[in-house]
Amino acid sequence: MNRPARAGAAAALFSLFAVACSGGPPGSAAFSPGTAAVRGSVPSGSVAKAYEFLRLMMDEYATGSTRRLVRSYANGKLETLHDSFSYDDALLIEAMLARAPADIARAKVVGNAFLYVQRYDPAGDGRVRAAYGPKPLKNPRDIKVDGSATDVGDNAWVGQALVQLYAKTSATAYLKGALEIATWIQKNTYDTRGSGGYTGGYTSKGEKIRWKSTEHNIDTYAFFTMLATESGERRWTSRASWAKRFVASMWSERAGRFYVGTLNDGITPNKPFKPEDVNSWSYLAFQNPEWAAAPSWDVTHLAVSKNGFSGVSFCSGDRSGVWFEGTAHLADALELRNQFGDRSQAQTYLDDVNYAQTNGLNADGLGIIAASINGLSDCDGDKYFASLHVGATAWYIMSTSGANPFVILP
Repeated sequence: MNRPARAGAAAALFSLFAVACSGGPPGSAAFSPGTAAVRGSVPSGSVAKAYEFLRLMMDEYATGSTRRLVRSYANGKLETLHDSFSYDDALLIEAMLARAPADIARAKVVGNAFLYVQRYDPAGDGRVRAAYGPKPLKNPRDIKVDGSATDVGDNAWVGQALVQLYAKTSATAYLKGALEIATWIQKNTYDTRGSGGYTGGYTSKGEKIRWKSTEHNIDTYAFFTMLATESGERRWTSRASWAKRFVASMWSERAGRFYVGTLNDGITPNKPFKPEDVNSWSYLAFQNPEWAAAPSWDVTHLAVSKNGFSGVSFCSGDRSGVWFEGTAHLADALELRNQFGDRSQAQTYLDDVNYAQTNGLNADGLGIIAASINGLSDCDGDKYFASLHVGATAWYIMSTSGANPFVILP
Protein backbone atom coordinates (compact mmCIF):
# COMPACT_ATOMS: atom_id res chain seq x y z
CA MET A 1 0.00 0.00 0.00
CA ASN A 2 1.56 3.28 -0.96
CA ARG A 3 2.12 5.96 1.63
CA PRO A 4 2.11 9.33 -0.12
CA ALA A 5 1.54 11.55 2.91
CA ARG A 6 3.97 14.34 3.80
CA ALA A 7 5.82 12.51 6.52
CA GLY A 8 6.42 9.70 4.06
CA ALA A 9 8.50 6.87 5.43
CA ALA A 10 8.88 8.71 8.75
CA ALA A 11 5.31 7.57 9.30
CA ALA A 12 6.63 4.20 10.38
CA LEU A 13 8.32 5.84 13.36
CA PHE A 14 5.24 7.95 14.08
CA SER A 15 2.97 4.91 13.82
CA LEU A 16 4.96 2.94 16.38
CA PHE A 17 4.72 5.85 18.78
CA ALA A 18 1.00 6.26 18.10
CA VAL A 19 0.30 2.62 18.97
CA ALA A 20 2.39 2.84 22.12
CA CYS A 21 0.69 5.93 23.48
CA SER A 22 -2.82 5.72 22.10
CA GLY A 23 -4.38 4.77 25.43
CA GLY A 24 -8.15 4.90 25.07
CA PRO A 25 -10.21 4.72 21.91
CA PRO A 26 -9.82 7.43 19.27
CA GLY A 27 -11.58 10.59 20.30
CA SER A 28 -12.13 9.49 23.89
CA ALA A 29 -10.43 12.63 25.22
CA ALA A 30 -11.95 15.07 22.71
CA PHE A 31 -12.57 18.54 24.03
CA SER A 32 -16.19 19.69 24.10
CA PRO A 33 -16.46 23.44 24.59
CA GLY A 34 -20.22 23.49 25.04
CA THR A 35 -21.71 26.58 23.44
CA ALA A 36 -19.30 27.71 20.75
CA ALA A 37 -18.21 31.31 20.81
CA VAL A 38 -19.20 33.56 17.95
CA ARG A 39 -16.38 33.53 15.41
CA GLY A 40 -15.29 36.40 13.20
CA SER A 41 -12.28 37.51 11.17
CA VAL A 42 -8.94 36.16 12.31
CA PRO A 43 -7.36 38.84 14.52
CA SER A 44 -3.78 39.88 13.88
CA GLY A 45 -2.96 38.91 17.43
CA SER A 46 -3.72 35.30 16.60
CA VAL A 47 -1.02 35.24 13.93
CA ALA A 48 1.44 36.98 16.24
CA LYS A 49 0.79 34.28 18.84
CA ALA A 50 1.33 31.56 16.24
CA TYR A 51 4.72 33.09 15.43
CA GLU A 52 5.49 33.18 19.13
CA PHE A 53 4.81 29.44 19.32
CA LEU A 54 7.28 28.78 16.50
CA ARG A 55 9.89 30.94 18.21
CA LEU A 56 9.40 29.13 21.52
CA MET A 57 9.74 25.75 19.82
CA MET A 58 12.90 26.93 18.06
CA ASP A 59 14.44 28.09 21.33
CA GLU A 60 13.60 25.00 23.37
CA TYR A 61 17.13 23.56 23.19
CA ALA A 62 19.24 26.51 22.00
CA THR A 63 18.96 30.18 21.09
CA GLY A 64 20.58 32.68 18.78
CA SER A 65 22.36 31.52 15.64
CA THR A 66 23.14 28.00 16.86
CA ARG A 67 22.26 25.50 14.14
CA ARG A 68 19.24 23.43 15.12
CA LEU A 69 16.14 21.71 13.91
CA VAL A 70 12.87 22.10 15.78
CA ARG A 71 10.78 19.60 17.72
CA SER A 72 7.58 19.01 15.73
CA TYR A 73 5.05 18.40 18.51
CA ALA A 74 4.30 19.61 22.03
CA ASN A 75 1.62 18.95 24.67
CA GLY A 76 -0.82 16.08 24.83
CA LYS A 77 -0.02 12.55 23.77
CA LEU A 78 2.97 13.64 21.67
CA GLU A 79 4.61 15.69 24.42
CA THR A 80 7.32 13.05 24.81
CA LEU A 81 7.93 12.64 21.06
CA HIS A 82 11.20 14.52 20.75
CA ASP A 83 11.56 14.30 16.99
CA SER A 84 12.02 16.97 14.37
CA PHE A 85 10.32 16.00 11.11
CA SER A 86 12.02 17.52 8.08
CA TYR A 87 8.71 18.49 6.49
CA ASP A 88 7.77 20.54 9.55
CA ASP A 89 11.15 22.29 9.63
CA ALA A 90 10.79 23.20 5.95
CA LEU A 91 7.37 24.70 6.65
CA LEU A 92 8.79 26.67 9.58
CA ILE A 93 11.38 28.22 7.25
CA GLU A 94 8.69 29.23 4.78
CA ALA A 95 6.49 30.69 7.51
CA MET A 96 9.40 32.77 8.79
CA LEU A 97 10.22 33.96 5.28
CA ALA A 98 6.58 34.93 4.74
CA ARG A 99 7.28 37.72 7.25
CA ALA A 100 10.64 38.76 5.83
CA PRO A 101 12.79 40.57 6.71
CA ALA A 102 11.72 40.27 10.36
CA ASP A 103 12.39 36.54 10.71
CA ILE A 104 14.99 35.82 8.03
CA ALA A 105 17.62 35.20 10.73
CA ARG A 106 15.48 32.44 12.25
CA ALA A 107 14.82 30.89 8.85
CA LYS A 108 18.57 30.82 8.23
CA VAL A 109 19.21 28.99 11.50
CA VAL A 110 17.02 26.06 10.41
CA GLY A 111 18.29 26.24 6.84
CA ASN A 112 21.87 26.00 8.11
CA ALA A 113 20.88 22.95 10.15
CA PHE A 114 19.58 21.28 6.99
CA LEU A 115 22.85 22.00 5.19
CA TYR A 116 24.73 20.51 8.14
CA VAL A 117 22.81 17.22 8.30
CA GLN A 118 23.03 17.00 4.52
CA ARG A 119 26.78 17.50 4.58
CA TYR A 120 27.41 14.83 7.20
CA ASP A 121 24.89 12.22 6.08
CA PRO A 122 26.64 8.84 5.83
CA ALA A 123 25.44 8.41 2.26
CA GLY A 124 27.07 11.69 1.25
CA ASP A 125 24.86 12.02 -1.81
CA GLY A 126 22.81 15.14 -1.11
CA ARG A 127 19.74 13.63 0.53
CA VAL A 128 18.14 14.52 3.84
CA ARG A 129 16.31 12.09 6.11
CA ALA A 130 12.73 12.05 7.34
CA ALA A 131 13.38 13.05 10.95
CA TYR A 132 16.18 14.13 13.28
CA GLY A 133 16.74 14.92 16.91
CA PRO A 134 16.20 18.62 17.71
CA LYS A 135 19.40 19.12 19.73
CA PRO A 136 21.90 21.86 18.78
CA LEU A 137 24.24 20.87 15.94
CA LYS A 138 27.70 21.99 17.03
CA ASN A 139 29.62 19.05 15.61
CA PRO A 140 28.76 15.99 13.48
CA ARG A 141 28.24 13.68 16.44
CA ASP A 142 25.30 15.85 17.50
CA ILE A 143 23.32 14.63 14.49
CA LYS A 144 20.72 12.08 15.58
CA VAL A 145 18.70 10.49 12.79
CA ASP A 146 15.28 9.57 14.19
CA GLY A 147 13.74 8.61 10.86
CA SER A 148 16.26 7.28 8.34
CA ALA A 149 13.90 6.91 5.41
CA THR A 150 14.57 9.09 2.37
CA ASP A 151 11.19 10.36 1.29
CA VAL A 152 10.87 12.25 -2.00
CA GLY A 153 8.16 14.55 -0.63
CA ASP A 154 10.21 15.49 2.42
CA ASN A 155 13.29 16.12 0.30
CA ALA A 156 11.34 18.26 -2.14
CA TRP A 157 9.94 20.36 0.72
CA VAL A 158 13.41 20.88 2.19
CA GLY A 159 14.66 21.75 -1.28
CA GLN A 160 11.88 24.30 -1.71
CA ALA A 161 12.77 25.90 1.63
CA LEU A 162 16.43 26.16 0.67
CA VAL A 163 15.56 27.75 -2.67
CA GLN A 164 13.30 30.22 -0.85
CA LEU A 165 16.20 31.07 1.46
CA TYR A 166 18.51 31.63 -1.50
CA ALA A 167 15.92 33.89 -3.13
CA LYS A 168 15.76 36.02 0.03
CA THR A 169 19.45 36.06 0.98
CA SER A 170 21.48 35.34 -2.20
CA ALA A 171 23.61 33.00 -0.07
CA THR A 172 24.87 30.40 -2.56
CA ALA A 173 25.17 27.67 0.07
CA TYR A 174 21.39 27.35 0.10
CA LEU A 175 21.19 27.05 -3.68
CA LYS A 176 23.98 24.46 -3.65
CA GLY A 177 22.16 22.42 -1.01
CA ALA A 178 18.94 22.58 -3.01
CA LEU A 179 20.71 21.47 -6.18
CA GLU A 180 22.22 18.49 -4.36
CA ILE A 181 18.78 17.40 -3.14
CA ALA A 182 17.29 17.82 -6.61
CA THR A 183 20.11 15.79 -8.13
CA TRP A 184 19.46 13.00 -5.63
CA ILE A 185 15.76 12.93 -6.51
CA GLN A 186 16.50 12.88 -10.24
CA LYS A 187 19.18 10.20 -10.00
CA ASN A 188 17.39 7.86 -7.61
CA THR A 189 13.64 8.21 -8.20
CA TYR A 190 13.12 9.13 -11.88
CA ASP A 191 10.68 6.59 -13.29
CA THR A 192 9.63 5.59 -16.81
CA ARG A 193 6.75 3.27 -15.99
CA GLY A 194 3.29 4.38 -16.99
CA SER A 195 3.10 8.17 -17.09
CA GLY A 196 6.58 8.72 -15.72
CA GLY A 197 7.13 10.93 -12.70
CA TYR A 198 9.16 10.11 -9.62
CA THR A 199 8.86 7.22 -7.16
CA GLY A 200 8.49 7.56 -3.40
CA GLY A 201 12.14 7.26 -2.33
CA TYR A 202 13.69 4.68 0.00
CA THR A 203 12.51 3.06 3.21
CA SER A 204 14.42 3.18 6.49
CA LYS A 205 15.90 -0.20 5.51
CA GLY A 206 17.25 1.20 2.26
CA GLU A 207 14.66 -0.53 0.07
CA LYS A 208 13.51 1.34 -3.02
CA ILE A 209 9.85 2.40 -2.88
CA ARG A 210 8.10 1.34 -6.06
CA TRP A 211 4.82 3.25 -5.82
CA LYS A 212 4.45 6.81 -7.00
CA SER A 213 2.68 9.56 -5.08
CA THR A 214 0.74 12.36 -6.72
CA GLU A 215 1.56 14.57 -3.78
CA HIS A 216 5.29 13.86 -3.98
CA ASN A 217 5.24 14.72 -7.67
CA ILE A 218 3.39 17.97 -6.93
CA ASP A 219 6.12 18.80 -4.42
CA THR A 220 8.84 17.86 -6.90
CA TYR A 221 7.26 19.93 -9.67
CA ALA A 222 7.18 23.00 -7.46
CA PHE A 223 10.74 22.42 -6.23
CA PHE A 224 12.22 21.89 -9.69
CA THR A 225 10.32 24.89 -11.09
CA MET A 226 11.68 27.15 -8.34
CA LEU A 227 15.14 25.73 -8.89
CA ALA A 228 15.02 26.42 -12.62
CA THR A 229 14.10 30.03 -11.93
CA GLU A 230 16.71 30.70 -9.24
CA SER A 231 19.61 28.68 -10.68
CA GLY A 232 19.05 29.58 -14.32
CA GLU A 233 19.54 25.88 -15.21
CA ARG A 234 16.71 25.13 -17.62
CA ARG A 235 17.11 21.35 -17.31
CA TRP A 236 15.05 21.59 -14.13
CA THR A 237 12.13 22.94 -16.16
CA SER A 238 11.93 19.77 -18.25
CA ARG A 239 12.33 17.67 -15.12
CA ALA A 240 9.49 19.57 -13.48
CA SER A 241 7.39 18.76 -16.55
CA TRP A 242 8.14 15.08 -16.03
CA ALA A 243 6.60 15.30 -12.54
CA LYS A 244 3.64 17.28 -13.89
CA ARG A 245 3.06 14.59 -16.54
CA PHE A 246 2.50 12.05 -13.81
CA VAL A 247 0.25 14.37 -11.79
CA ALA A 248 -1.91 14.94 -14.87
CA SER A 249 -2.36 11.18 -15.28
CA MET A 250 -3.80 10.98 -11.76
CA TRP A 251 -6.58 13.51 -12.43
CA SER A 252 -10.11 12.09 -12.56
CA GLU A 253 -12.38 14.45 -14.45
CA ARG A 254 -15.40 12.37 -13.52
CA ALA A 255 -14.66 12.42 -9.78
CA GLY A 256 -13.32 15.97 -9.75
CA ARG A 257 -10.32 14.93 -7.68
CA PHE A 258 -6.83 13.47 -7.91
CA TYR A 259 -6.00 9.87 -7.23
CA VAL A 260 -3.43 9.68 -4.47
CA GLY A 261 -0.88 7.84 -6.60
CA THR A 262 -0.17 4.36 -7.93
CA LEU A 263 0.27 0.89 -6.57
CA ASN A 264 3.70 -0.72 -6.62
CA ASP A 265 3.51 -1.34 -10.36
CA GLY A 266 3.83 2.40 -10.89
CA ILE A 267 0.84 2.37 -13.23
CA THR A 268 -2.39 1.31 -11.49
CA PRO A 269 -4.09 4.21 -9.65
CA ASN A 270 -4.67 3.78 -5.92
CA LYS A 271 -8.34 4.78 -5.92
CA PRO A 272 -9.74 3.90 -2.45
CA PHE A 273 -7.41 6.18 -0.45
CA LYS A 274 -8.82 9.73 -0.66
CA PRO A 275 -6.78 12.31 1.31
CA GLU A 276 -7.26 16.07 1.44
CA ASP A 277 -3.82 17.45 0.67
CA VAL A 278 -3.39 16.21 -2.88
CA ASN A 279 -6.38 18.29 -4.00
CA SER A 280 -5.53 21.56 -2.26
CA TRP A 281 -1.80 21.34 -2.99
CA SER A 282 -2.44 20.64 -6.67
CA TYR A 283 -4.17 23.98 -7.03
CA LEU A 284 -1.53 25.87 -5.06
CA ALA A 285 1.22 24.37 -7.22
CA PHE A 286 -0.33 24.49 -10.70
CA GLN A 287 -3.26 26.92 -10.57
CA ASN A 288 -4.59 24.94 -13.54
CA PRO A 289 -8.19 25.88 -14.44
CA GLU A 290 -8.74 22.34 -15.75
CA TRP A 291 -8.08 20.99 -12.25
CA ALA A 292 -9.78 23.79 -10.34
CA ALA A 293 -12.53 21.48 -9.06
CA ALA A 294 -10.08 19.59 -6.84
CA PRO A 295 -10.30 21.84 -3.73
CA SER A 296 -14.10 21.71 -3.99
CA TRP A 297 -13.95 17.95 -3.64
CA ASP A 298 -12.30 18.42 -0.27
CA VAL A 299 -14.87 21.00 0.82
CA THR A 300 -17.75 18.68 -0.08
CA HIS A 301 -16.44 15.25 0.89
CA LEU A 302 -14.21 15.89 3.92
CA ALA A 303 -16.31 18.36 5.91
CA VAL A 304 -16.33 17.83 9.69
CA SER A 305 -18.28 19.61 12.40
CA LYS A 306 -18.11 17.75 15.72
CA ASN A 307 -17.60 18.49 19.39
CA GLY A 308 -17.65 22.23 18.74
CA PHE A 309 -14.92 22.16 16.07
CA SER A 310 -15.22 22.43 12.30
CA GLY A 311 -13.01 22.08 9.24
CA VAL A 312 -11.96 19.09 7.15
CA SER A 313 -10.58 15.66 7.96
CA PHE A 314 -7.37 14.16 6.59
CA CYS A 315 -9.20 11.56 4.51
CA SER A 316 -12.65 10.32 3.58
CA GLY A 317 -12.35 7.17 5.69
CA ASP A 318 -12.37 8.99 9.05
CA ARG A 319 -14.43 12.13 9.54
CA SER A 320 -14.59 11.87 13.32
CA GLY A 321 -12.40 14.93 13.89
CA VAL A 322 -10.85 17.98 12.26
CA TRP A 323 -7.34 17.98 10.77
CA PHE A 324 -6.29 21.59 11.28
CA GLU A 325 -3.23 21.59 9.05
CA GLY A 326 -5.34 20.47 6.11
CA THR A 327 -8.07 22.95 7.01
CA ALA A 328 -5.45 25.72 6.81
CA HIS A 329 -3.94 24.76 3.47
CA LEU A 330 -7.38 24.19 1.96
CA ALA A 331 -8.14 27.78 2.99
CA ASP A 332 -4.93 28.86 1.24
CA ALA A 333 -5.99 27.11 -1.97
CA LEU A 334 -9.48 28.62 -1.89
CA GLU A 335 -8.09 32.11 -1.34
CA LEU A 336 -5.91 31.69 -4.40
CA ARG A 337 -8.65 30.14 -6.57
CA ASN A 338 -11.05 32.96 -5.64
CA GLN A 339 -14.19 31.62 -7.28
CA PHE A 340 -17.62 32.63 -6.03
CA GLY A 341 -17.81 31.88 -2.30
CA ASP A 342 -14.16 30.84 -1.98
CA ARG A 343 -13.03 33.80 0.12
CA SER A 344 -15.93 33.34 2.51
CA GLN A 345 -15.26 29.61 2.87
CA ALA A 346 -11.54 30.22 3.36
CA GLN A 347 -12.27 32.76 6.09
CA THR A 348 -14.59 30.28 7.80
CA TYR A 349 -11.81 27.69 7.80
CA LEU A 350 -9.30 30.15 9.24
CA ASP A 351 -11.82 31.14 11.90
CA ASP A 352 -12.15 27.43 12.73
CA VAL A 353 -8.39 27.09 13.18
CA ASN A 354 -8.25 30.32 15.18
CA TYR A 355 -10.96 28.99 17.49
CA ALA A 356 -9.01 25.77 18.07
CA GLN A 357 -5.90 27.85 18.86
CA THR A 358 -7.50 28.92 22.14
CA ASN A 359 -10.19 26.29 22.74
CA GLY A 360 -8.77 23.01 21.48
CA LEU A 361 -7.69 20.09 23.59
CA ASN A 362 -4.13 20.83 24.85
CA ALA A 363 -4.21 24.31 23.31
CA ASP A 364 -1.87 26.93 24.75
CA GLY A 365 -3.33 29.96 22.98
CA LEU A 366 -0.27 30.12 20.71
CA GLY A 367 0.27 27.07 18.51
CA ILE A 368 -2.19 25.04 16.45
CA ILE A 369 -3.02 21.46 17.39
CA ALA A 370 -2.77 18.81 14.70
CA ALA A 371 -6.27 17.41 15.22
CA SER A 372 -9.38 18.16 17.27
CA ILE A 373 -9.33 14.65 18.76
CA ASN A 374 -6.77 12.04 19.69
CA GLY A 375 -6.43 9.21 17.21
CA LEU A 376 -7.74 10.80 14.00
CA SER A 377 -6.86 8.35 11.26
CA ASP A 378 -4.96 9.16 8.08
CA CYS A 379 -6.65 6.11 6.51
CA ASP A 380 -3.26 4.53 5.90
CA GLY A 381 -2.25 3.15 9.28
CA ASP A 382 -1.20 6.28 11.16
CA LYS A 383 -2.94 8.75 13.46
CA TYR A 384 -3.07 12.43 14.32
CA PHE A 385 -3.43 13.75 17.85
CA ALA A 386 -4.56 16.87 19.67
CA SER A 387 -0.95 17.98 20.18
CA LEU A 388 0.52 21.34 19.24
CA HIS A 389 2.16 21.01 15.84
CA VAL A 390 4.81 23.14 14.14
CA GLY A 391 3.57 22.15 10.68
CA ALA A 392 -0.07 23.03 11.36
CA THR A 393 0.98 26.34 12.91
CA ALA A 394 3.16 27.24 9.93
CA TRP A 395 0.36 26.47 7.47
CA TYR A 396 -2.04 28.62 9.51
CA ILE A 397 0.41 31.52 9.40
CA MET A 398 0.86 31.23 5.65
CA SER A 399 -2.84 30.86 4.95
CA THR A 400 -3.78 33.95 6.94
CA SER A 401 -1.58 36.06 4.65
CA GLY A 402 -2.30 34.14 1.44
CA ALA A 403 1.33 33.01 1.19
CA ASN A 404 1.80 30.18 -1.30
CA PRO A 405 4.83 28.01 -0.41
CA PHE A 406 4.74 26.30 -3.83
CA VAL A 407 6.09 29.41 -5.55
CA ILE A 408 8.88 31.86 -4.69
CA LEU A 409 7.58 34.02 -1.88
CA PRO A 410 7.42 37.75 -2.64
